[in-house]
Amino acid sequence: MARTYRALAALLSYPTAELLTATAEIAAILKEEALLPATSHAAVAGFLREVEAADLYDLQERYVALFDRGRAVSLHLFEHVHGESRDRGQAMVDLLALYAEHGLEVAGGELPDFLPLFLEFLSLLPAAEARALLAEPAAILAVLTERLARRDGGYAAVMQAVAALAQAPRAGASAIPDDDPDDLAALDAAWEEAAVRFGPGESIDGCGTDRLRTRLRATQRDATTA
Repeated sequence: MARTYRALAALLSYPTAELLTATAEIAAILKEEALLPATSHAAVAGFLREVEAADLYDLQERYVALFDRGRAVSLHLFEHVHGESRDRGQAMVDLLALYAEHGLEVAGGELPDFLPLFLEFLSLLPAAEARALLAEPAAILAVLTERLARRDGGYAAVMQAVAALAQAPRAGASAIPDDDPDDLAALDAAWEEAAVRFGPGESIDGCGTDRLRTRLRATQRDATTA
């Protein structure tokens, strides 16, 4: 079980006062476990220094502007595979079942494919199992790293660290176009898409966990054939 996953999850979550007081602890965890490549570790350490020195409200405004103004860098993994189709609903049902198998209950209104929540879950697993599961959405992580690099270097550093743990490819693919975050008309159109529908969708043979892995690997196949 690696606390590095939980540390990265904290950095990709909405900033809180608790995060500002935990930067030293996060830095210590990353140094102690030494799971990240040296370049990734150094970049995340730089972002931690930014967070430590920043005003909380500025951090929160930065986070909202980056992740809530559009869907191109959405932290909900299945959006990048299925968009808003009902297939995404079935994939999240499967992911919830996987969490439940390991005794994790999702509280509050967060969707199960939210990347920080997924990383929190991985922190509870044996190392080999966590690495195998994180490798499934590796192509999505590659896309997010690339897109964040054009928007925000600090969060790009954190995403690159997650991608490094997943041994992500150099390029990936996403069902979400890389829209201009300043194009308000395009953003409004994107948010007008149909809402996620939970429940049975088009079935894929196999048990829930196998079906989940198939869905998570979908973008990897798309990336290699693009």
